[in-house]
Amino acid sequence: MPIEFHEVSDGLRRIEISGRLDIPGTDEIATRFAALSAATNLRVVVDLTRVSFLGSIGIRSIIVNAKALQQRGGRMVLMVGDNVAVAETLQATGLGSLIPILTDNASAEAAALA
Repeated sequence: MPIEFHEVSDGLRRIEISGRLDIPGTDEIATRFAALSAATNLRVVVDLTRVSFLGSIGIRSIIVNAKALQQRGGRMVLMVGDNVAVAETLQATGLGSLIPILTDNASAEAAALA
């Protein structure tokens, strides 16, 4: 389960997750995802465009890391692109009321920095 990151600018990080966020996939990236989301005052865009399945355990991981980041003065936003399955799953859970969910990179970066 690949997880990569890029420093977009000072204080803005993009985390790209690919594959299935089911129990095995989420377990595989859990430690690295938490570490990449751990900085103080960091703004993070989590790119979910290449996630093929998003289960409840994956949603939980996103929420836990977003809340931990928020407690350290940071902010997380999710970018789904044209990944309809993931977007619908996130919307069905109501996660958008906790973490902004956007469909394009420019809007996601702007929301993260807001």
